[in-house]
Amino acid sequence: MDKIKNQESKIKITTQKLKFFVLSCGFTFCVLAFTLSCFAQDKIVAIVNNDIITQKDLNDFINFMRMQLSAEYKEAELENKVESIKSDLLDRLIEDRIILQEAKKDKLEIDGNKVKEKIDQIKRRYVSDREFQDALSQQGLVQADLESRIREQLLMYNIIDTRIRREILIKPGEVTDFYQQNLEEFTIPELREFNFIIIDDKDLSREVFNNLKDNQDFAGVAKKYSLAVEKSSAKKGQELREDIERAIFTLNLGESSEPTEIEDSFYIFKLVNIIPSRQQVLSEAQDRIYAFLFEMKMQEGLTRWLGGLKEHSYIKILED
Repeated sequence: MDKIKNQESKIKITTQKLKFFVLSCGFTFCVLAFTLSCFAQDKIVAIVNNDIITQKDLNDFINFMRMQLSAEYKEAELENKVESIKSDLLDRLIEDRIILQEAKKDKLEIDGNKVKEKIDQIKRRYVSDREFQDALSQQGLVQADLESRIREQLLMYNIIDTRIRREILIKPGEVTDFYQQNLEEFTIPELREFNFIIIDDKDLSREVFNNLKDNQDFAGVAKKYSLAVEKSSAKKGQELREDIERAIFTLNLGESSEPTEIEDSFYIFKLVNIIPSRQQVLSEAQDRIYAFLFEMKMQEGLTRWLGGLKEHSYIKILED
């Protein structure tokens, strides 16, 4: 800049040259900004054995996880979820690289049709292919990025299946022991079946309720006021809002509740059946127990195997 100022004092710059100079500086600034951006993207954030992880790799992984989570979370909730796991994603990416390195040692390959199937499953969340492509673009991804990540996921699944899942054995005695030691976990709570009607007007809800007190023909009263009768059921302490549960679980069989206000509407419930709480027998619970024990051993095996791989790997995280 000093050289430019010195030259300006010696040379008379025409308006045309000055405009060219400004445009040139603007172009130079854009090139510099682009270069710095590329440099930031190419910055190495971790080394895993002979592999490097760049900032772009990490950013792409974050964007991939955001797209995966979009099936479960929406808008602000989605961003909150991504933020809550972002600090752990570099560790997750390092672990993925180690697992992928093991898959390459075993020379595992993935059928391209399986990758296509996964892509098609994701596409079905969107109205059109254009909407799908736009969603990718918003995350800074293209379909090739998604295919690459899915291929890696399938490779990791296959190596974990080979090294861990196939080695897991659940003995019948383990299922029986778990059942006997955790009987409280296999109690089926009381189930109540009920009918209900929804009324928009408070005064009308009181009028309907007074009719029900005089005449317990729930369907008949509902028909008189052109109200639809809905049916439902719920287990105590598990599925209902507190005010609704209180209304239903204090009723006697065949009794109707007073109007319960819920979000500007008034609900009247009638209890039609009570199925008492009971203890599940082993034959009913064994599939659930087997699945739980399998998952527990799977997690233990994965943690142990991955821990061993980490111990014999060179891992360096490069701080800012």
